[in-house]
Amino acid sequence: MREEHLDYVVVPLGLAIMGAYHVWLFVTILRCPSRTVIGINAQSRRQWVFSLMADPLKNGVLAVQTIRNSIMAATLLATTAIALSSLISVFVSSTSKSSSTPLLYGNKTSLVSSIKYFSILLCFLVAFLCNVQSIRYYAHASFLVTLPTSMDRRDSIEYVIRNLDRGSKFWSLGLRAFYLSFPLFLWIFGPIPMFVCCCITTFILYFLDTTTSFTRQLHSLSIKDEPQTEENRPVSISV
Repeated sequence: MREEHLDYVVVPLGLAIMGAYHVWLFVTILRCPSRTVIGINAQSRRQWVFSLMADPLKNGVLAVQTIRNSIMAATLLATTAIALSSLISVFVSSTSKSSSTPLLYGNKTSLVSSIKYFSILLCFLVAFLCNVQSIRYYAHASFLVTLPTSMDRRDSIEYVIRNLDRGSKFWSLGLRAFYLSFPLFLWIFGPIPMFVCCCITTFILYFLDTTTSFTRQLHSLSIKDEPQTEENRPVSISV
């Protein structure tokens, strides 16, 4: 295979490996969430909201401080993403023509070089937007979680859980965009380093996203049953 055509085969193959893994992860989260860290974290957040909203006047400060830590983490990622986007934009605008280095093996045309930098820039912009949306939902949930709500009003508690879950999902999407930027950055040095990085990143993400039987058992023992409402609370009959 010619060196100029290597990018057209190896790069889509590496992206297809990462895409296939994330499709599998998405299906696993929907069908068996306990096998994934994302699913277990969602169950833990659900139990956490039910526990705190049982007495919001007592647990309000703890809830706001915990959500504030998540807001600070999302703010840090958003700031990093927009800073890297600005640096890439300045670098591309200051580069008049592509300079081929001996480390680069692959297509050295200016069109492919522009696609490389645009892909990295797009990754960081997506990460910035996802983290901004995460901050939005976390900030909204910090107000809702301190509202005095009785335990028989499950609809309002479920609304708080949905907002907290959306904030966490957007934060995860922003983090995935950072993960994708590593193979795209190595694409600057050629399609082969990019393909190797895709395989290594997918392998690492599999161990970071999945849970073991010990973890699932530990989680099932640590989590409590949801507080029962007036509708489904069993009625004791004295004989």
